Amino acid sequence: MIHDSLKNTEWTEKLHPLFKKAFDYINSTDFNCVEDGKYEIDGQRLTASVVSITGKDEQDAKLETHDKFIDIQLPLAGVETIGWKAGNKLQEVSIPYNAEKDITFFVDRPTTYTKIYPGEFAIYFPADGHAPAIGQGAIRKVIIKVEV
Repeated sequence: MIHDSLKNTEWTEKLHPLFKKAFDYINSTDFNCVEDGKYEIDGQRLTASVVSITGKDEQDAKLETHDKFIDIQLPLAGVETIGWKAGNKLQEVSIPYNAEKDITFFVDRPTTYTKIYPGEFAIYFPADGHAPAIGQGAIRKVIIKVEV
């Protein structure tokens, strides 16, 4: 997991061949003019989903992992808290892997929580169990899916 400011992506962009393209898209897009939905940046290898959600309580957020994609998550409006637990420590699957949606859900609880503010981002790799959408009220966010 990585948590940083959108003003500080230079080193992060070097970690994966598609990260620079992802951050270029983020930094060049006026999300106030973008409707909720899924957008291709580089075919299915790199996509952005803009979503409006209502924050949930910690106990209602479910840990998830992905096998084929890395998540770059950033709130546009509202503060989002995301729970985290190391993937090698996840023990109890609640919903088995769905290959079409590239997701597995777990009964386990996060071991730590991170608040992510507008202007910041968090990256979750396949080894990162993460429980998104924790917060109060309305949250609008972008989820960038980066093929591993």
